[in-house]
Amino acid sequence: MISRREFSLGALASAAVMGAPRVNSVINGVAIGAQTYSFRDRSVDDCIAAMKEIGLGYTELWSGHVEPKYDFRKEGGREEIRNWRLSPEALKKAAEVKKKFNDAGIELHAYNYSFRDDFTDAEIERGFEIAKALGVKKITASSNVSTARRVDPFASKAKIFCGMHNHSRIVPNEFATPEDFTAAMDGMSKYICVNLDIGHFWAANFNPVDYLTQHHDRIVTLHIKDRRKNQGPNMVFGEGDTPIKEVLQTLKKNKWKIPAMIEYEYKGADTVAEVKRCFEYCKQALA
Repeated sequence: MISRREFSLGALASAAVMGAPRVNSVINGVAIGAQTYSFRDRSVDDCIAAMKEIGLGYTELWSGHVEPKYDFRKEGGREEIRNWRLSPEALKKAAEVKKKFNDAGIELHAYNYSFRDDFTDAEIERGFEIAKALGVKKITASSNVSTARRVDPFASKAKIFCGMHNHSRIVPNEFATPEDFTAAMDGMSKYICVNLDIGHFWAANFNPVDYLTQHHDRIVTLHIKDRRKNQGPNMVFGEGDTPIKEVLQTLKKNKWKIPAMIEYEYKGADTVAEVKRCFEYCKQALA
């Protein structure tokens, strides 16, 4: 079990991020932020500007806002990104990105670095080194279930929690079901945890409120999106049937310090306007 002290949001209690006024998006005790994948159509600088405009002060950083863009479909593409990750440039870039968020008054809460079964041990370890360069204590990962056993020793050594991220498609060795999370955490250290995507969980016909209630001590972050059951599509917040309000109210009622990260994936005309719309929905749900 993760202690309250170890699993606290740390800097959430601070009045300001060093060097900048704090962007405060804690709504009635619940920290609302964004997965920067929501802003995948723009650079990290433009992502930060958008978050400031919207008023979001917490983020889970998508690796695509740190790493160069590589075409994995071309021959050697996978090796190119591996070589970059293992180069000194990766840690230098992470430090630069950290400064950008600090200067903007936005807290970097977690780094999204998806360990897969073809990762080398050096590539796994480098993920935790990048996380340290970013100043975060949590990694989220769209990983393979079996990869958790390889990740655990590195997570334990670094003392960085790794939340495994679920999707809705139920296939072998991918995270989707409660049993997949159990299989990954069984026999592992406290550092193997859960990054629960409530929209995907709901679309796979599981209840995120129940899972949150039962396993909140092993959840590093929530991804907030709206979908329908039975593999329904991503939808405008409030137009699907994912129990977003119930999830947020559960965090509020129990004072669980788990940040709720908006992940904008439905199709809208303007990214900034749509993420702002998502944020307004969350604020109303917590009123």
